[in-house]
Amino acid sequence: MEIVILDDARDIGRLGADAVGALLRRRPDAVLGLATGSSPLAVYDELAARCAAGEVSFARARGFTLDEYVGLAADHPESYRNVIDTAFVSRVDFAPGTVQGPDGLAADIPAACAAYEADIAAAGGIDLQILGIGTDGHIGFNEPGSSLASRTRIKTLTRQTRLDNARFFDGDLDAVPTHCLTQGLGTIMSARHAVLIATGAGKAEAVHQMVEGPVSAMWPGTVLQHHPHVTVLLDRAAAGRLQLAEYYRETYRSKPRWQGL
Repeated sequence: MEIVILDDARDIGRLGADAVGALLRRRPDAVLGLATGSSPLAVYDELAARCAAGEVSFARARGFTLDEYVGLAADHPESYRNVIDTAFVSRVDFAPGTVQGPDGLAADIPAACAAYEADIAAAGGIDLQILGIGTDGHIGFNEPGSSLASRTRIKTLTRQTRLDNARFFDGDLDAVPTHCLTQGLGTIMSARHAVLIATGAGKAEAVHQMVEGPVSAMWPGTVLQHHPHVTVLLDRAAAGRLQLAEYYRETYRSKPRWQGL
């Protein structure tokens, strides 16, 4: 797990976009895992600007989103399919139909989850998975207590997650769905490269546990300690609880250029 502590979200956006751009240069038909939420927005903004400038193209790439609310109308602005389209997909040159998400309106939820897993596998697996982390340590919607080997499935959201997300529903907690479909921790761990982004002091404890705590279902993000290729991009506030912060800074400063991210 590589920890990179940067000054602000703009620096995070540039470095995250560098990782995606380098992948697409090596493999134009790469498969990307796309997270919603506020954490990846700086990366998406930078990628959109680079795409507009002709510096990167998603024309041959594919994308799979991490999760989706259950029962939220397809035209609801907070449906994650609509959120990712607004935040990123519509701003770059993905071909129509090449970005998929779990079907939160499916009549047969278990079958829809199995089909989503099959679609990811048929695409060759995810090359680079963009992630955020919740204040309680969840990644995707894998809440505390989630199986570390889980695959795409239905989950009940914790009250804390619903409180955190109520800001997207005009502060109305009752409007936030109680269930979601999410890629499992095992699904996320199957990605070849995971890039996790966290900003702000509110994420500091979750980041500390993920990086320096024991691997535990109580802090689902800690499963990434077992992944062979994880890049964690943090601002100073999100890194505020890290005991080895100076070592991580020294390690990144001393990193050979040829290694990239």
